Amino acid sequence: MRNIGILTSGGDSPGMNAAIRAVVRTGVFLGMDVFGIRRGYQGMIEGDIFKMKTTDVSNIIQRGGTILKTARSKEFMTDEGMAKAYDQLQIHGIEGLILIGGDGTFRGANKFFEKYTIPAVGLPGTIDKDLSGTDFTIGFDTAVNTAVEAIDKIRDTAEAHDRLFVVEVMGRDAGYIALNSGIACGAEDILIPEMVTDINDVLCRIDMDERRKKTVHILVVAEGDDYGGSKKVAETIMARFPKLDVRNCVLGHIQRGGAPSYADRVLASRLGHAAVTALNNGTTQVMAGIINGEVVYTPFSNVIKGTTPVSPDMLEMIRVLSV
Repeated sequence: MRNIGILTSGGDSPGMNAAIRAVVRTGVFLGMDVFGIRRGYQGMIEGDIFKMKTTDVSNIIQRGGTILKTARSKEFMTDEGMAKAYDQLQIHGIEGLILIGGDGTFRGANKFFEKYTIPAVGLPGTIDKDLSGTDFTIGFDTAVNTAVEAIDKIRDTAEAHDRLFVVEVMGRDAGYIALNSGIACGAEDILIPEMVTDINDVLCRIDMDERRKKTVHILVVAEGDDYGGSKKVAETIMARFPKLDVRNCVLGHIQRGGAPSYADRVLASRLGHAAVTALNNGTTQVMAGIINGEVVYTPFSNVIKGTTPVSPDMLEMIRVLSV
């Protein structure tokens, strides 16, 4: 294989640039020409493709976002869009692809490669850690650390004013950011999509805390919580406890940005190198991940079928440590 392409797709995540750097430099080391595809699948359709040099990835390992930019493309999911994308790959002589993204990226890849037999290897680039086939995803560690830093600061002001804060973090379909940041910050309650929220149970725990004069309350809520998100949770608490000073805080997209942590830089570098090596050795239609510290390859079809389940032990620990 002489020519490979690389793209980032879906939501951006800290560490994507570190992965791009690893892919380009590994490819060049193996004698390949590496082509960057801007704006994900949409850029592939439009032919926004350029040959990358090692100097193109200098001084990017510490940067958040993605130098290749990213986008979601509805056109790519049509037969016409896929045909245009395939034509552009042929025009540029691209024989294999490295795809950095999340669940939607691999769903698109799986459908595309059922129709066109272009070899591909994926890298798990998503802050949500909502993919099977890997213990960690690129960007998750940084996003959790960002959330932890923000919640720690919120606790300071909560303690100063005896307030109850409902803090919303990202996680539409998976609650790993909420779960891990909540535990790390000593949250009194954590609400995640994987568990049905019993709001009366939440209110009972707040009532118990009030009776024993606990003055600071931090509730961490994943945006995909089934009760309706942090705003509705805060409104329900205010209605039940009108004397409590309740505030709602949505952290939002600050969790996507910022310099990647050391863990995300190392993870992205390992997986970028492993992806190119796999493609060069004929391993295709798989996602490279890390399980128990070792690189593993999981077929796209398995990656998009499920997520890693939340540990029951961690859920039980929340109840114990919030007493």
